[in-house]
Amino acid sequence: MHRSSNTIARTRGAQAEARALAHLQRHGLVLAARNYRCNGGEIDLVMQEADGGLVFVEVRQRSSRAFGGAAASVTPAKQRRVLLAASHFLAAWPAVPGCRFDVVAIDGARLEWLQGAFGQEALESGD
Repeated sequence: MHRSSNTIARTRGAQAEARALAHLQRHGLVLAARNYRCNGGEIDLVMQEADGGLVFVEVRQRSSRAFGGAAASVTPAKQRRVLLAASHFLAAWPAVPGCRFDVVAIDGARLEWLQGAFGQEALESGD
């Protein structure tokens, strides 16, 4: 029995998210939400820092760094979808904590945590 390419991609994505989550937890962040979705947006991981700040994390995985690698695949359009979901997520908070938008880029065996990878400029971009 063959698994579909969609099932394989979902499995690889879940493995990348689990690896990113473990890395972030080792650095003291606590999971607040995983795979948060709203109409028009999604966030892979929402983490909370010790000071209460929230970190919205996009996890990207590529087999190699060819064509710019995982980090380069976080396009302005993808950034806007994460920002939209973050805005929706924060609507339930009585007071908005400090926030930032990070990317965990996995290229083959290499994991890179890009803190503050994007933010308000993604909303202003025309892409």
